[in-house]
Amino acid sequence: MDKITTPGAMTTSSQILEKLRATHMDNEFRWTPKGFTTGNGSIYKPEDLEILRTLRFEGESDPSDMEILYIIRAKDGTTGYSLDAYGAYSSHDSEYGYNNFIRQIPQSGHNEQFLFTL
Repeated sequence: MDKITTPGAMTTSSQILEKLRATHMDNEFRWTPKGFTTGNGSIYKPEDLEILRTLRFEGESDPSDMEILYIIRAKDGTTGYSLDAYGAYSSHDSEYGYNNFIRQIPQSGHNEQFLFTL
């Protein structure tokens, strides 16, 4: 996987998403009650996935403007992302929802988070 963790080179989520698109890693993993899907017909459970990177963004003028981008790889080789608001704008209330699901996905050998300013 190309390095996409240099804050000086890319500082916005849209720049990261463009880099993912350019490297064909732009499948969006969307949560459904059955699991994540990318629109390819597959439903992924947490054990089918691995979080490669976690990137966190905070608004420069409004610290409550926050989002988190997970770069994810499935066991079938599908690589993509899941982008979500967090903090004040997170709307995942259910303990069986997105937050619970994403916490169950194993991380790739690290617990690093990179902080970027929007």
